[in-house]
Amino acid sequence: MARWRALLAAACFCMTAAAQEAPVAPPEHRRGVEQTFLTYPEWFLVFSPAEYAQFVRRAQPDAFPFWGHIGQFWESYGAVFRESRARGDELNPGYHLMIMVIGTSTTVEYALRSAYESLIGRLAAATAGQPTPEDRFAAGVAQDYVDFIRVLPWYEYDFGKQLKTLWTQVPATGPDLARKWERRFALTTEYGIKALYAQMIKAGTKSIYDTPLLVTSVVVQPAPKADARLPEVKVLQALPDGAVLATIPRYDAFTAYAQGLAAQGLEFREVAGNRSIMLVSLLGDQAWEPHTGIAKRILEQPILTQPGRKRVVATVQVQQLGEALREWQRAGVQVEHLFDY
Repeated sequence: MARWRALLAAACFCMTAAAQEAPVAPPEHRRGVEQTFLTYPEWFLVFSPAEYAQFVRRAQPDAFPFWGHIGQFWESYGAVFRESRARGDELNPGYHLMIMVIGTSTTVEYALRSAYESLIGRLAAATAGQPTPEDRFAAGVAQDYVDFIRVLPWYEYDFGKQLKTLWTQVPATGPDLARKWERRFALTTEYGIKALYAQMIKAGTKSIYDTPLLVTSVVVQPAPKADARLPEVKVLQALPDGAVLATIPRYDAFTAYAQGLAAQGLEFREVAGNRSIMLVSLLGDQAWEPHTGIAKRILEQPILTQPGRKRVVATVQVQQLGEALREWQRAGVQVEHLFDY
């Protein structure tokens, strides 16, 4: 009898422990921990256009390090892939397929643009004494594109509209005609090809992948206070221990909302059903070393268009995220992005 009581007690303990470890988030809000790693290469293709948009506001595109960014993309993919596999995370073949598609297409695009800008673009730029209206238009589109893809998939961007605007609203005559018409040819080719390719990728994506949620579930403690700067915090459920299950915006806005909640003194217990680790990218000077809040450093890369600056990619424990964000805020560390699976 004592033996059966011991077995029953052990079984109850295991069931209780399992229940305690079960995610609070509903199934539709749960995402695999491997996705915090696999979203990094995807987001590098936001960081890279953002760097380009900032660069062409002050320099010609022929000087942009296209090949350097190609190398950084594939280096980062290798680093996060190795870390995820070493941890024993799920493989997630569908996500790898997506990364390979966007990585290969970006490699081809950057290689072609590098070749073109290094020869024809550079020669045409040498004939102009100052940026043409086409140069300024292209710089504006580059920034508009970055602002868009921080929130929505790149293939939803309306390249066709920008192509039409180029030909209907940017004067076709004026000084520096050689550069003007060279830019028109380059931009027409770029926007036209991207408009067609975006339609293909959009059709393929919708046929293979489910429509993603635009929010991320979090379990935080205590309950968040009302804040006009965080209007999209939605509490779904109050938990017995004073914590709450809530949703906040996904993707780019997740970082700002997580920082806002951490500033209230809240602690994170779960993000998208995960309680282990989350990937974060931090920006700083080349001599800076992040010591606080880091569980494991995964990757370090220079910002190629900003000498003396670097990006550090590392993991942070989910239940230490709130304190890490507060420590980074006090230390003046720039949190570039939290990769919310």
